[in-house]
This record gives sequence, structure tokens and C-alpha cells, in this order.
Amino acid sequence: MRLKVCYHDNCFDGLASAASFTRFFLQKIEPKAEVEFEGLAYRGGNPFYEGLLAGDVNAILDFRYTANPKLDWYFDHHVSAFQEPGDEEHFRADRSGQKFWNPEAKSNTKFMTEILRERFGYDPGPTEELIHWADIIDGAQFPSAKVAVELEEPALRLMTMIEAERDSSFLHRIIWWMQEEPLSRIVERPEVAEKIEALLEIHRENVAVIRERAVLEDGVVYFDISDQARDNANKFISYYLFPECRYSINVSASKSRTKISLGSNPWATTPRTHDLAAIASRYGGGGHPVVAAISLDPGEEEKARAIAREIVETLRSS
Repeated sequence: MRLKVCYHDNCFDGLASAASFTRFFLQKIEPKAEVEFEGLAYRGGNPFYEGLLAGDVNAILDFRYTANPKLDWYFDHHVSAFQEPGDEEHFRADRSGQKFWNPEAKSNTKFMTEILRERFGYDPGPTEELIHWADIIDGAQFPSAKVAVELEEPALRLMTMIEAERDSSFLHRIIWWMQEEPLSRIVERPEVAEKIEALLEIHRENVAVIRERAVLEDGVVYFDISDQARDNANKFISYYLFPECRYSINVSASKSRTKISLGSNPWATTPRTHDLAAIASRYGGGGHPVVAAISLDPGEEEKARAIAREIVETLRSS
């Protein structure tokens, strides 16, 4: 039996979901299944290319829904889960008992694991730590921006590597390790530690560049680091540098994509009033009310800047 696991790419919660579901499937469904992983990104257009769901059993985790009849298992917690007309109706009409969605859940990993435990008798075993940290990271439940930016915890160092890594085969190795190993042991693996040390230096550079370029106006921080050839930066840097802000919008770019990131300050004294996932969905992106993203093709920096300016104006005018 071939199991195809599609998950939210370059996302700690996405990889943790893939690890947890795979462990469940091998434990409770078919121990000898051959497993294939594929990461999915929020881009304009339809991410579900023909032939994507090529397994005997197919799962989509922490990502958009598709009405494709080859989809067997589904777990997600994004408010932007249903993008195409009829998707939500198709989901709600499903009677397989294997498709679940909860936009109130902080993380897909914890939401999914609780269902697998209660309804299917799954034993998470050594992945309890992974579930705990997926919920903290994806729900932005850090005690402070300092903790989120200074990256002392093994889980946060691994998060930093996952968000930056573009070698899918390496990410898939991490998914396998996550199923059995403590996070501290994973980050101590020489091949992981080497990548993390290089990324921590880049992270420190990002803090310095953003400190220099970011502009705070009417509660919104905006910066453009698309010339740095990095399509991600720690999403909490804005709140670390500008604790009084409500929102952060930025443009970044790499060889693989151009990206607009939208975020809201979890520690803001003035409550959030916008649904960032709804805003991102206007441009083909997705996410949560509190954090979202839009991915464009490589080289589309000018288009990304134009979109970012529109979003910044929307947020600043509120």
C-alpha cells in the first residue's frame, strides 16, 4: 500500500502534522505502507496539480481542501481551507469519517492528534513534546516576543531551519525523525546543527536589517527585504523591535518564490480588527485571521510590493 501525505510546506505545524499522521497510519492502519511526502505552498492558482494524489491512500494535512475523490484523509485548521466554489459543501457532505476541520484550533497537529487518539485509538507516544510545541508555535502562544526571537529552545531552532530549508528530501528526513526522537536530539544531529548555526547568523542579520528598514506608522510595521535573497524571516522580529505595533507586513524573495507575509502582534495592547487570512485570500494566499501569507512566482517583487502597499494602506486606514 502506498500512502501519500501532503502537508503545509516549510511550516513546523505542517511537518509535525505529517509526522503525527504517518505514525498513526503505520501504527493503526498499515504498518508496511510505503510513505511519500509532498509539501504544498499557498500560491496563486490551484495548488492541486493533476496526479498530486497518487497514493493508494491520500492525506492532506494543514492545508486547503480539495473535492478530488482521491482524497481519503483531511485535517486542517485554517479559516481559508475552502477556496473553490463548492469545496465547503463537498467537505460537509462527506461521510467517510476521515475528514476534519476546526478553524478554532491553535495548531493542526494538536487538533488532529486529539481526534486520532479519541476516535481511532492512536497512541502518540514520544511525539507528545512535538504536539506541545506545534501548538505553541502555530498558535503564537509564546510568553513574549523575546522568547520567539532569541530562539533558545530546540523547537524554535528547528522551526527556524524548517521555515528556511528548500531541500524537500531533507525536510522529509526530519518528518521521520520527528516520529520518534526528542526535538533536542534532532537539532543536535550534525547535519541539522550545521544548518541551524548558519541560519542563526542569518537571523541576527535579519534583525539588524529589519531594524534599519522597518517603518512603523498608524500601528502597522512595513519592511521590504526582497533584495536579501531570503523568502522568510522570523515573523516575530517586528513585535520584538516595535512592541507597540498591531500589524506587520513585509515582502521577501528567494530563487523559489516571492512572498508577502501578514502578521498581527500577539502582545498588542490594541486588539486586532482585521482578518488577515481574508485579506490574503483576495490575492490567492491564505492562513489564519492572525497570520497569513501570499506566495508569488520568483521575480515578481514589483507585484508583491504593490500588493503589500494595498494591504498596508487597508490596515493603516482602520
